[in-house]
Amino acid sequence: MAAQMRNTNLTAKQDCILEPLCFPEHLSGSASLSSSSDGCHVTCSLCSDSFPALEKDQLLKHMVLDHKLVIADVKLIADFPRYMLYWKKRFTEQPITDFCSVIKTNSEGPVEQQEHYFLLCDALPEDRILREQLQQRRLEEVLDQQQKERDDTTFHRACMFCSEEFTGNRSSLLNHMAKEHSFSIGLPDNIVYCNEFLHTLEWKLENMQCLYCEKTFRDKTTLKDHMRKKQHRRINARNQGYDRFYVINYLELGKTWEEVQSEDDRELFEDEDDDWSDWQAHPVCAVCLFCEQQAETMEKIYTHMEETHEFDLHKLKTDLSLKFYQQVKLVNYIRRELHQCRCYCCQEKFGTKEELVQHLVNTGHVMQLPEISHWDQPQYYFPTYENDALLTALSDSESESEGPNPSSEVPVIAEDISNLKVIKQTSVLNKLLKDRGGSN
Repeated sequence: MAAQMRNTNLTAKQDCILEPLCFPEHLSGSASLSSSSDGCHVTCSLCSDSFPALEKDQLLKHMVLDHKLVIADVKLIADFPRYMLYWKKRFTEQPITDFCSVIKTNSEGPVEQQEHYFLLCDALPEDRILREQLQQRRLEEVLDQQQKERDDTTFHRACMFCSEEFTGNRSSLLNHMAKEHSFSIGLPDNIVYCNEFLHTLEWKLENMQCLYCEKTFRDKTTLKDHMRKKQHRRINARNQGYDRFYVINYLELGKTWEEVQSEDDRELFEDEDDDWSDWQAHPVCAVCLFCEQQAETMEKIYTHMEETHEFDLHKLKTDLSLKFYQQVKLVNYIRRELHQCRCYCCQEKFGTKEELVQHLVNTGHVMQLPEISHWDQPQYYFPTYENDALLTALSDSESESEGPNPSSEVPVIAEDISNLKVIKQTSVLNKLLKDRGGSN
């Protein structure tokens, strides 16, 4: 929600990023998984415009730009089409201000530049109840579907590894793959939409794609050897496209299987002493500013950008004396401009990112930045890509990290003891002591 508001405040006519983007775990493509609402259209709650269910972001952008309506935590809505239909009916019955919080932007500016946005969120009891009912309904549908699959005796499918055919019940095939091929996608009773799940996995194998690391290979023999040698006969648990095939992901509103499992782990191990001896940190994977090149170390990605794109972030930091948060803003600014295929120097727009990168090289704009006031803005505190590892490697400039020691500027004057006898004889204290002795 905050990201939607933040980007909308920039302009209502330029390209808009509704929420932080996210770099893919792997750059190779993967099959898109259809949902229960594939093929249908979702109608805006405030007008007659409709959008394909798979283009939900376009509908959200439409509501923000045309109606100033922001829906919070959209990802936690179990059935978005039904959610939109419900509020379409309610908005015809009562004013939108009866349900939404009103947010005024640019409140300290001129009246003509102020805008009012409407926030619809589960802080409203009616919205919270609706979300819970949709979640419950979705869970019931999933459990009904799972029970049908468990009772289905007409199941017929061949093993994707040895082509042996299985009929009767899906569990026979799943148990066969786990036992004979060491490939397990989980217990049969934990899986739903099994046919679609298996079809997705078979599609990946037919397209020479490893099921775990999701890299693509030139032929089936190479792929088979890779999965065997690398022990990659399992699916990638970080691929959220698989989440809909596991019943555990429907149990609690807004929680994935990893979150539910982590809660169980905390309960199991809360009494155990902390032991980090077997900790294995995952390597950082940074992505180039200009292309899809990835590297596991920052030195490699910096070298790549310098050699391939002639971009030297360290030099810009030094030449402009950039502080830490200015570096953050600069990286986020460049990321956003390149995502929108716009030159960050001259603001010229291009059809593709490749055309933009070629323009940067041809014009020498790679190391040229606009006025610092153009990108040193609060809106660029927020990452364009929420998992941008490049931001974690930024550091303060040398002038800040190696600043002068305040104590070194304090003058220290050594005591002059070259003629200590004269000092004692002329001391005021000595004179007072003599006077006191004489008076006695």
